[in-house]
Amino acid sequence: MIHVSTPFENAVYAACRKIPRGRLSTYAEIARVIKHPKSARAVGNALNKNPYAPQVPCHRVVRSDGSVGGFATGEKKKTAILQKEKIVIHNGRVVNFPEVFYKLK
Repeated sequence: MIHVSTPFENAVYAACRKIPRGRLSTYAEIARVIKHPKSARAVGNALNKNPYAPQVPCHRVVRSDGSVGGFATGEKKKTAILQKEKIVIHNGRVVNFPEVFYKLK
């Protein structure tokens, strides 16, 4: 089955593409920037279906509290990918979250 992205999903993917390597954003931040500020959970659902990885780096999106959050192939895989990008994670949380947070425009 071929997944056809919705306009909402396309907006999520476009915002996610802007997050540079070694930086992170949040589901809530993406929801804010695409003008759906109460849709953080829907952002997560869209990223879970991301057919464009790794061009759309959904692994760079975490929870607002700095915890790693979900990932289609599991939290351990997401953590490993982030660590390869020099993101420091301890007990499921980004250690220096305020320093690596990327505010989208």
